[in-house]
Amino acid sequence: MYNILALNKIAACGLEKLGSNYNISDNCENPDGIILRSFKMHDMELPDNLKAVARAGAGVNNIPIDKCTEKGIVVFNTPGANANAVKELVIAALFLTSRDIVGGVNWAKTLIGEGDNVPALVEKGKSQFGGVEVSGKTLVVIGLGAIGTMVANTAYRLGMDVVGYDPFLSIEAALHLDRHVSIAEDIEKACAKADYITIHMPLNGETKGQFNSKLFDNMKDGVRFLNFSRGELVDIESLKEALDNGKISVYITDFPNEEVIKMNHTICIPHLGASSEESEDNCAVMASRELRDYLENGNITNSVNFPNCSLARAGLPRITVTHKNVPAMISAFTTILGEAGINIENIINKSNKELAYTIIDVATAPNDAIIDKIKSLGGVLGARVL
Repeated sequence: MYNILALNKIAACGLEKLGSNYNISDNCENPDGIILRSFKMHDMELPDNLKAVARAGAGVNNIPIDKCTEKGIVVFNTPGANANAVKELVIAALFLTSRDIVGGVNWAKTLIGEGDNVPALVEKGKSQFGGVEVSGKTLVVIGLGAIGTMVANTAYRLGMDVVGYDPFLSIEAALHLDRHVSIAEDIEKACAKADYITIHMPLNGETKGQFNSKLFDNMKDGVRFLNFSRGELVDIESLKEALDNGKISVYITDFPNEEVIKMNHTICIPHLGASSEESEDNCAVMASRELRDYLENGNITNSVNFPNCSLARAGLPRITVTHKNVPAMISAFTTILGEAGINIENIINKSNKELAYTIIDVATAPNDAIIDKIKSLGGVLGARVL
């Protein structure tokens, strides 16, 4: 029986994928796994028995990745599970920034009590809420992951000229990208062409505050700026200045804070990007499947700290090891098993620069003393037998 701590309410259709061998609770003291959405784990003591954390969503800023890695805890996310929901909201945002729909709707509410005069007042006052069409305009998409690619393709079908920029464009993303989407090699040159800019990139030490006055100064006057990634990607003071001087005509974000809400020419959406019934269900299902496959089979899919690594089960005892990517590690494992008279049937090792993961299927199950020897090796972060 595996114990799972649910730190947020997770869709039942997802938790069902864990099966009957799982005890799921919101107050489990020493869980094998954690499943969550937005709960902030940074001040949380990581349980000794914890083996994996599964985030039902793409962003993992609420999870202490480094602390988990030090303990050999594998962290999963669900890339692409909520992509369509976010894409649809981004497309809606294109129209919200083009036509003053929000202003018009709010103004129409002020006509309550005017009775039969409302139609005439509407015709008289509607001109103040005019706008532009998106067709024929240039959209620059910064970040071409699952969401950015879908946004780019949909925007092209709306008649927009679409330019994509992603210094880490994957082969998979490139294959899904419409051939009419052009790829820029320089972010400043790409932004200089834009009538609209939408950002879909991760927040980290290098990208925090990347959208600042230096980048804004190279843009066209009146650009419409969409942020459905993270608020901290945008430097607040630079944004305020750009809105005040007309460099940015409208800023729409799914990550508002008090400073942004108070600014003129902003539209603040209360983090609704992935808040569709379908998206929450998709994320819960994917997170549960990832967690179960790791706990039961040792397979890693969609980890943000350890490399993806899978090996089909053949009814044999299995050893899994999280470790640093250092020389002679595999030979050390095989030496320990060889000295114990344990034959290796299958082995796979994957690495991602500093970290690595190894799965070893063996003819006979090792005892605790053998696993302790593996754990004692320098560079080993964790080991277990399945």
